[in-house]
Amino acid sequence: MASVRNLVVVGNGMVGHKFIEALVARGGHEDLNIVTFCEEPRLAYDRVNLSKYFDGKTADDLSMVAPGFYEQHGVQVLRGESVVGIDRDAKQVLSSSGRRIGYDALVLATGSFPFVPPVPGREAYGCFVYRTIEDLEALTACGKTAKTGVVVGGGLLGLEAANALLNLGLKTHVVEFAPRLMTLQVDDVGATLLRQKIESLGVVVHTSKNTTQIEANDAGQVCRMNFADGSCLDTDLIVFSAGIRPRDELAKQAGLEVGPRGGVCIDSHCRTSDPNIYAIGECALYDGRIFGLVAPGYRMAEVAASQITQADAAAEDFTGFDMSTKLKLLGVDVGSFGDAFGKTPGAHVISFYDSVAGVYKKLVLSEDRKQLLGGMLVGDASAYGQLLAFTQTQIALPGAAEDLILPARAGGGAGSGFGPEHLPESAIICSCHNVTKGAICGAIDAQGLKTVPAVKSCTKAGTGCGSCVTLLAPLLKVQLAKAGITLDNRICEHFAHTRQELFHLVKVHKLKSYDELLQRFGSGQGCEICKPAVASIMASTWNEHILDNRHVGLQDTNDRFLANVQRDGTYSVVPRVAGGEITPRQLVALGQVAEKYGLYAKITGGQRVDLFGARLEQLPPIWEELIAAGFESGHAYGKALRTVKSCVGSTWCRYGVQDSVGLAIRIE
Repeated sequence: MASVRNLVVVGNGMVGHKFIEALVARGGHEDLNIVTFCEEPRLAYDRVNLSKYFDGKTADDLSMVAPGFYEQHGVQVLRGESVVGIDRDAKQVLSSSGRRIGYDALVLATGSFPFVPPVPGREAYGCFVYRTIEDLEALTACGKTAKTGVVVGGGLLGLEAANALLNLGLKTHVVEFAPRLMTLQVDDVGATLLRQKIESLGVVVHTSKNTTQIEANDAGQVCRMNFADGSCLDTDLIVFSAGIRPRDELAKQAGLEVGPRGGVCIDSHCRTSDPNIYAIGECALYDGRIFGLVAPGYRMAEVAASQITQADAAAEDFTGFDMSTKLKLLGVDVGSFGDAFGKTPGAHVISFYDSVAGVYKKLVLSEDRKQLLGGMLVGDASAYGQLLAFTQTQIALPGAAEDLILPARAGGGAGSGFGPEHLPESAIICSCHNVTKGAICGAIDAQGLKTVPAVKSCTKAGTGCGSCVTLLAPLLKVQLAKAGITLDNRICEHFAHTRQELFHLVKVHKLKSYDELLQRFGSGQGCEICKPAVASIMASTWNEHILDNRHVGLQDTNDRFLANVQRDGTYSVVPRVAGGEITPRQLVALGQVAEKYGLYAKITGGQRVDLFGARLEQLPPIWEELIAAGFESGHAYGKALRTVKSCVGSTWCRYGVQDSVGLAIRIE
């Protein structure tokens, strides 16, 4: 499109923001007057990892917009404002605040909304959807007084929502209309295993259930669900996660072409039936299909940016997208890629099922068994990135296909001969950001990258959904080997293993001392690197006292003396105060010790008392007095769990619902 001056973007979600990033990356945006509408109170954030909000991530952590990004590139953001109408004749949009803004090109990135089945009673308090941070905040508030929660929908988002209810401490149920979970991703075998794993976590799964009514109590809050088979389920809250519907109301109002079941119709250039208006993401319908994943939305954003900034035939096209997915649902790895159900004529299936390990792997092969068409993984999706790459490139498999899914065997391993060196340079490694193997290898060579985080930072590979991260390390290793660079990741010269490998050796072989480990898997006498590392591994694994005779020689100075050495050679002493619970006698003892030995006292960032200035010879009597008062040493001296903070909970707080202090003490 030529002479675009005024560009309006409706929607500032992940895809809307990606579109603006793509414009900036391509250049030429300096000549555009860009306005983006953001109806939510905050700028674009990572909805893919929305569930991490329950793991302690904040809205700032989830934000996708670098501070000052829009200001730096001249983008006007209308936050908390939405578009309520489009005047195609005047080429203007009408906003919720009453302003009219003209456009030469208009991009609809309005996304989708959660589908709530038309069940009587769904308006009762305690019914939620799982879409925005505000939804999660409301759900959390209700969850503080609830005991039981139900998720309606057993798909990807439904199981994520179930995990959120578990994190809130609720008795959790999943209600699914279909006869199995995740009907679009896994078959009957995979769904059965997934259900077993989820139910082992305490989630109750109900399949083939049709909800007919939601009852509320006298206060208007959800109390019961009734089903078509006559059964019922008591609950305090309900989360609807039964799919999405495209937000196409603006397009309908403007007379743009929409699909019979919704969605703004677009061509391969992401243009709607009006050549001045584009649609991208979950609101767009291409070839009769809504693409409800972030990766195809990102691809549409790139295509639309290309079309708006270029007027030649070389501009990119959108021709559909592979809907492969990999997620960790309730701690269970699930992956589905390509023709996962073997619908291709003449296709062959190879599968591996281990009921003990809880692993199911299935591959779909071409008729000549030389190409990988698709597959599914449940319980172990570590090979997902590699399998997806072989599926997308359709190159001939370099070995026996069963080696891709069988466990490691003596003399070889699973996937032997299927390394990333067999993939062509054009193979897409990161679908979210459209990063090829060639681009990654080129960046490694040109920038001298030597770590996976450096590769992610430089290429953006692995920074989307994260499913391709497992391919980055072997790619890096192969590329460095070509350059004659060998990365030695062993912990030190005495062990030809990484710290992670040493941890596994200690746990699997039940090794209880450094000497045992050194004798079986190491050499020499050890050093100041491996000894403290092994001491930490032993302490984490077996919880034995670190000053027992067989462990004391491994500790560094701080751990050996149970004190932190300071810059002047004196030590600071930090007694443990689990959960912040301390007796008056202990408070008095801290003051007496500090006064007796002339120590400087400070409240630490972890809300404990730190006593500074103790000389080495004073440490034994100091600890003698503190232990007599009921203290033990805190872990201020190691890179380990330090403090567990808590409120006073139900013991004192009028809003407390559980024993917060007791839980903090048990954890610490």
